[in-house]
Amino acid sequence: MARGTVGLMLIVGKPFMYISSADSAICSGTSEIKSRAVVKYSAAPPPTSYALLQEKTDLKLPPANWLRENPQLGSAGTTVLGSSSKSKPFSSFGMAYDFIDCIGDDVDVVSDSENIKKLLKIPYSKSHVSMAVHRVGRTLLLDELDIQELFMRSSQTGDWAWLKDFYQRLIDQKWQRKKKSKEHWYQKAILSKFLYYSINGDGAAEHVTDDLNEGQEENEAQEEFSSSWPTTFTSQSSDAEESDAPKQGLRNDFVRSIMWTFEDIHMLVGSNMPIFGGGRYPAVSLKLRDNNKPINILTGIDYWLDNLMCNVPELVMCFHVNGIVQKYEMIKTEDIPHLENSTFSTRVVKDIAQNILSFLKSNCTKEGHTYWLFKASGSDIVKLYDLTTLCEEAEEEKCQNPFTLPVAVLLYKVASNLMLKARQNRKHYGTIRTLLLNCVKLLDQDRHPQIIASAHYMLSELFQLDEPPEEDEGESLRAGGSEDSYSDDDGEEEDEDLTEDSNDNGSYSSSPKDDSKAVAVIRSVGELSVPEKYKSTHLIRPSCAFPVSQDKEERCRHVLSCVLKGLKAVDGSIKKESDLPAADPNTPIPLKYEDRSANAPLQMDQKHPTRSGMIPGSWQHRMKLQLFLKASKAYYVLSDAATNLLKYGRALRYIKLSLQCYDAYCSVSGALLPQVLQFHSQCLSLCGDIQLMLAQNANNRAAYLEEYSYQTKEDQEILHSLHRESSCQAFNMATDLAMDPEYQLFVSSKCYEASYELLVSEALKDHTSEQLAQVLKRLGNIRNEMGVYYMNQAAAMQTEKDVKKSVSVAEQEMWKKSFAFFEKGMKDFEAIGDSTNTALLLCNTGRLMRICAQAHCAVSADQSRGEFSPEEALYYNKAIDYYLRAMKSLSSRESHPAVWDSVNWELSTTYFTLATLLQDYAPLSRKAQEQIEREVTEAMMKSLKYCDVQTESARQPLYQYRAATIHHRLASMYHSCFRNQVGDEHLRKQHRSLAELHYSKAVCLFLSLKDAPCELLRTLLERVAFAEFTMAGQSSSAAKLKSLTGAIEIMAETRFAFRLIHKELLDEQLSEAGGESPEAAGGPSSALNLEEVMKLIGVFEPSFSFLLLQLIKLMTTMKRKPSNKDEEMLKTYKSVYSRLLRAEKKAPLPSRVELYIDLLQQLLNSSSQVCNCTFFW
Repeated sequence: MARGTVGLMLIVGKPFMYISSADSAICSGTSEIKSRAVVKYSAAPPPTSYALLQEKTDLKLPPANWLRENPQLGSAGTTVLGSSSKSKPFSSFGMAYDFIDCIGDDVDVVSDSENIKKLLKIPYSKSHVSMAVHRVGRTLLLDELDIQELFMRSSQTGDWAWLKDFYQRLIDQKWQRKKKSKEHWYQKAILSKFLYYSINGDGAAEHVTDDLNEGQEENEAQEEFSSSWPTTFTSQSSDAEESDAPKQGLRNDFVRSIMWTFEDIHMLVGSNMPIFGGGRYPAVSLKLRDNNKPINILTGIDYWLDNLMCNVPELVMCFHVNGIVQKYEMIKTEDIPHLENSTFSTRVVKDIAQNILSFLKSNCTKEGHTYWLFKASGSDIVKLYDLTTLCEEAEEEKCQNPFTLPVAVLLYKVASNLMLKARQNRKHYGTIRTLLLNCVKLLDQDRHPQIIASAHYMLSELFQLDEPPEEDEGESLRAGGSEDSYSDDDGEEEDEDLTEDSNDNGSYSSSPKDDSKAVAVIRSVGELSVPEKYKSTHLIRPSCAFPVSQDKEERCRHVLSCVLKGLKAVDGSIKKESDLPAADPNTPIPLKYEDRSANAPLQMDQKHPTRSGMIPGSWQHRMKLQLFLKASKAYYVLSDAATNLLKYGRALRYIKLSLQCYDAYCSVSGALLPQVLQFHSQCLSLCGDIQLMLAQNANNRAAYLEEYSYQTKEDQEILHSLHRESSCQAFNMATDLAMDPEYQLFVSSKCYEASYELLVSEALKDHTSEQLAQVLKRLGNIRNEMGVYYMNQAAAMQTEKDVKKSVSVAEQEMWKKSFAFFEKGMKDFEAIGDSTNTALLLCNTGRLMRICAQAHCAVSADQSRGEFSPEEALYYNKAIDYYLRAMKSLSSRESHPAVWDSVNWELSTTYFTLATLLQDYAPLSRKAQEQIEREVTEAMMKSLKYCDVQTESARQPLYQYRAATIHHRLASMYHSCFRNQVGDEHLRKQHRSLAELHYSKAVCLFLSLKDAPCELLRTLLERVAFAEFTMAGQSSSAAKLKSLTGAIEIMAETRFAFRLIHKELLDEQLSEAGGESPEAAGGPSSALNLEEVMKLIGVFEPSFSFLLLQLIKLMTTMKRKPSNKDEEMLKTYKSVYSRLLRAEKKAPLPSRVELYIDLLQQLLNSSSQVCNCTFFW
């Protein structure tokens, strides 16, 4: 056996030459025919020289090697028919199966070379033509359709009775079979002997008795009459049904399979013509002719086409008279059309070929249909019938059409082959879908479940689940429907006359009665010789566009629909024990005894049926594995899509179905591939996501429950098929819709842990680095969520306590659980180098420490807040440590600004809280005042360090308020120290300067906020009090006057606070007048504390009055003569003081505030002093 791709080209009309297949030929002129042949497969050995027989050799006597198998002659050597035996039905399918890559797009015609010759001789021959035509894409498969044999089969089996009735109506007479003449067998016999003589080489002939010859002829005649249609096509097949079901008659038995390009027509042809070597050319063909019979056109065309198809440059003709060799003659292939008595135009033959192909392509449009091309003997009319449609009209089962299964299998094979290409080019998807749908349409599920199940599985594979569809996915196929056909070597028509009205197959009338059933008709064979008389204009598969949808759910539903159909086909083919035939009670059951020790290993490998009765390793088993896995993936994608749509109840239902499919897969699978385990890990991870989302969205539980409970009929049927193999209960815990958020978080955590364990297992350790990082991130996240959940539970317990008690055991348990989850989460994030999330978990742990600190708050006997305890200090310091670790993990703000700002704020807050508690509830019983002051100052300054007042952000006002508060508290503390400090004058001066500094900064910050009037007013009043205390320690009038003037200037600054208060009071009055509460209006007055305002006014009035009075007294009693400016100021002070004393104490608050603003503005207008801080209102 030798396979090769030998490419040659013939240019007929010029001297013969060889052209390599890699070269191109440019032909000009009108007399040239381009022909190129590439041998795709050859079972013949390289050609050897033929033996030149001596003159007078008697061909009636057989040579010694006659009828012995010889590779040089191929199948021609095993029969007396000479060139070849009658080819088996469906031989073109055998070629199509062998060269499946060519089917659908690259090839126009697949057929036996004898069928091609018969078609091209139609205008010259009166003999009948009967061929079956099938279509696959743009490829036509042609096969001899032996009507007589079909009718013989019909008389025996009842098949094709409808065609027999139709045929009788069509030709208006009963068909009759004509036996082949004795002359026919005689010619075949001497041709066979001639070929054996030609390879014998010694010219010797041994006598063979006539009895042998006659017996051989009778055997051949019997073979000719016997039915050659396979009978196994409709029977149940074994596990190999998918690819090998139609084995009988579907092998490629041709000696050569050739890719022949005739002009622009590409044909895959099978040939059994013997080829010999010799002469100046590498190949010649041998022909035997009766010297008394001239070569006619039919014979000339036959010889010419044989040589073109096989790339044979010369023809060697041996002439004989009554079997006695006379002479040899060598003819070049390009000279054959010009032989005497057989002259024909090669251009006309080309036109015939193009017209016939166009006629068939324009009318054989339906894939899967069997068309019948028929020309009656002696008739000029060629008709095309759709036998599939006629069969359906006759209400005959499709299994009675012997073409059904080969056509379906070819459609399936072409689709399978295109699936390999489709992974690179999705434009084939529409083609594949059409091929598979037509394949399924042709087959009976009860008879061919495997092909149907496989076809549905491939249909499901067309819908991409893991990526969005591309635009070219929806492209319709390039011009081509689905076709199949068969070829039949029926022998040569060498000696047909132009006037004959019958051939070797029988006699037919040429007067058709009714053309209404014909799909198309060629009214006269003469039309075929007219250039471009017929043109193929049919749009192949006009409606086969692939159904592309951007909606993932719709695509998944297509997949599940195909999977369900595939599962039904598989389930229907599995025979239960009850379906098996009962044993005959009268027949003993043989028992096979084996040596257990010798066969011990075999016992271990014994295959036990699954729950449904499947045998492991069977096609049902393999197909169910694929279908279960495909369904699982489809449900996974549906679940993922539902999760993205926030439909968490639906998502949980789909992931449950996905895991049930996986459970069934595991129950029938002996081993799990790494890809399957990886997919299972993804399912568990998604299930964990869904349970987490359900826990976080407990408010919509009723809607989620309704989504979870809904189920389509398709889902129910798939679940029913799953239950045939498994109880599908393995993942119930993970996929149940629980009502408890804590349990849902627990389930989510377990799902992620199971996913992680799979990924780090031995089977997947080298496959899943990226997926492992994602699962670890999810693990860290769920552990953070559980830590936060338990932390909030502990905080809630702390809030719900009526009175402050010692820390309960339940609280401590919550802290431990929370802390443990935070620790595990940090390890997960650290394992993948996720510094941002590590910082977040450290931040949450710091918050937990603060909650622990708050729980350890000391309570005195009267239930009031006690001193700041050591436990509080311990936990606050732990919190600070975790926040500092978080900052270190982030390195800089650029790594993640939002997280950095959050940690920065929490750290500043913790320092501020610690300092505030130390200041307000100083542990004087344990520490000295000075130590506490140092610790407070240190904590306040660290908090101030992390107050980012410069960066514009949402927290900037909060930072400014905190910084102002810190300065105010520090100023108050230094103010207190200054008052209480005795003895150390240097330290007192230091406290005084620090108090002045922090008061000044606090006022500046509060002024910039513009929404903290009370805090600003309080700070200014404290600063005035600080000035008054300073003045009290002064003895000279000048120093006192300077201090009082400074205090008045500070007091004048309170006008900014009063203006803010006045504005908010007016806004509140307007809101009340409009019937809207301040809170509902959301205005600034909603933050104004009126009680606090009244207290501050209670401090402001006497302090302001005291300052004015002291200034008036001091300026009046001054010894030096007052200047004009001093007199003006004194006058102003007296005026303001007078108005302040006369003010109505019971006046409305807005009026009183307005008065204060007026008085302060009056002081400011007359004052020539410059303020220590300049402010712009």
